[in-house]
Amino acid sequence: MTTTTDAAPETRSFEADVAKLLHLMVHSVYSDKDVFLRELVSNAADACEKLRYEALSDARLGSGEPPRITIMLDPDARQISIEDNGIGMSEADMVDALGTIARSGTKAFMDRIAASQEAEGAQLIGQFGVGFYSAFMVADRVVVLSRRAGTETAARWASDGLGTYSVEQIDPVDAPAHGTRVLLHLKESASAYTERYNAERIIKAQSGHVPVPIVLREKPDAEGEQIADGAALWTKPRSEISKEDYTDFYRGVAGQFDEPALTLHYRAEGLHEYSVLAFVPGMKPFDLFDPDRHGRMKLYVRRVFITDEAQILPRYLRFVRGLVDSGDLPLNVSREMIQESPVLAAIQKGVANRVLSELDKLSQSDPDGYLGFWQNFGAVLKEGLYEDYGRRETLLGLARFRTTTSGTEWRSLKDYAASLKDNQTAIYYATGSDFDRLASSPQLEGFRARGLEVLLLTDQVDSFWVTGGLDYEGKPFKSVTQGLADLDLIAPSESETPAEPPSSEVGDFLAFAKDLLKDEVSDVRASQRLTQSAACLVAPEHGMDRQLEKLLAASGQGAGLAKPVLELNPHHDLVLKLGSLPADADLRTDAAWLLLDEARIADGELPADPRAFAARLGKVLSRALA
Repeated sequence: MTTTTDAAPETRSFEADVAKLLHLMVHSVYSDKDVFLRELVSNAADACEKLRYEALSDARLGSGEPPRITIMLDPDARQISIEDNGIGMSEADMVDALGTIARSGTKAFMDRIAASQEAEGAQLIGQFGVGFYSAFMVADRVVVLSRRAGTETAARWASDGLGTYSVEQIDPVDAPAHGTRVLLHLKESASAYTERYNAERIIKAQSGHVPVPIVLREKPDAEGEQIADGAALWTKPRSEISKEDYTDFYRGVAGQFDEPALTLHYRAEGLHEYSVLAFVPGMKPFDLFDPDRHGRMKLYVRRVFITDEAQILPRYLRFVRGLVDSGDLPLNVSREMIQESPVLAAIQKGVANRVLSELDKLSQSDPDGYLGFWQNFGAVLKEGLYEDYGRRETLLGLARFRTTTSGTEWRSLKDYAASLKDNQTAIYYATGSDFDRLASSPQLEGFRARGLEVLLLTDQVDSFWVTGGLDYEGKPFKSVTQGLADLDLIAPSESETPAEPPSSEVGDFLAFAKDLLKDEVSDVRASQRLTQSAACLVAPEHGMDRQLEKLLAASGQGAGLAKPVLELNPHHDLVLKLGSLPADADLRTDAAWLLLDEARIADGELPADPRAFAARLGKVLSRALA
């Protein structure tokens, strides 16, 4: 028998192989080695900000020297140093901050000043205390020399990243007057970071807007050159920024050489605060129709670049270039990927709504400028009609169309609605790949005869968004190539004579053609659409639009599509004469097949059997010339 006792459980600390933990952290947390420079520059900027704050309450700390970060390259020795003139560290600070993984000095500092009014405006970047160790991705040895502001002693910290470190006091002459110098002894595989081009590119892209000027020295004996002025353009008032400043920044962030068509610069305040500087290009970017449809908005947190893969805007706004800078967005320990966060969701919603709002303002204040935007990006913006249910009404208001009555002009749905005919219950549209061929489609004849305006949609996305059950001011969208035309309630124009019902002979020919062509079409019927042409093809009432069927077939998804309907003009001379032929006449059979192939050709297709089509056409021509 065993018995239990009431003895208290023993509490023990977790044991860990620090070397393995450090190796895992620096090689798994970060996916891009370039971030080591960003992290060390961010730490240096934080040190300068800490000194600024502490000098407010201790005048002895204020040296009067402006803050700066100096990065020195030494290709011969394969070394990089990052030096700041910030608050610095004592020997005890080094043990506490650098000797304990994931203990952030910045986080502790912010906890101390959280309730202080003097902290307002403090721009502290680091939060999690692991960024420093990213240096071991590229360095096999890291040395830190530091002297805390207001003290007479300096200290040295060194480690190879394998689990141990050393710390000691040194002669103050060997350290900065105040601040910290981080010296990286680079691995051979990381020697490229000592090349000026690489270092400057990374610093400008990822840390070019930290609130401290950055100086780069390409060799130990070279003069330093300022490559970042410590001023982020988006933090300045709009009144202080010229059009040229905006254009230069746009060209840098977007990689374009044109002028922006629209500039958005604002700061959102309230529950969440963030700054936005975004541009709509004046020309189509080369990657506008990238199959991955990635956005090109950069995310910054307190002026430090985080990622350009945050999908700040929906994919149908991927043409927008720029950035968002948040001061309160949570990060994960890598500072590369943002957490699933309600803050980010709020930013995404706010920025997307603002972009659409500014486009709406542009359409009203500068219609010609807006049409230039629409011709560049309308096909992309219309993707939102298919994907973004919540903003469909806004997007429909922004959409512009060419129609059967507009000529070369573009019209809005508001314009279309103003010209609706009496008893018109739908917004009519036709889809196709070629505007001129679409404008001359036989399916439009009956609509033109009644003065009905039809939207002519030639972008591939048009075949998809119109099927989404949309309406505008209560009027649904209806294809002119699908189902019955239902034009009886709309009177023809004065120049058109009302059509008489089909004769019985024509009715017999329709029945004959329906039986003859039953393997090719689902029905043969008299058409309300046609006034000049003899035949056309339309989709069944509950089938897909003809253009959508073609797109699906081209992508290999056309199996099982519905057969089209062949509509014949019961008042066309050819159809009338065919109706008077004997039911067993070969000519009647050949003519029925030729009418079907004629409708296919008018619809941009080829005859199903080109050889049979040629033989029938030859027989009919021979008979006519006999």
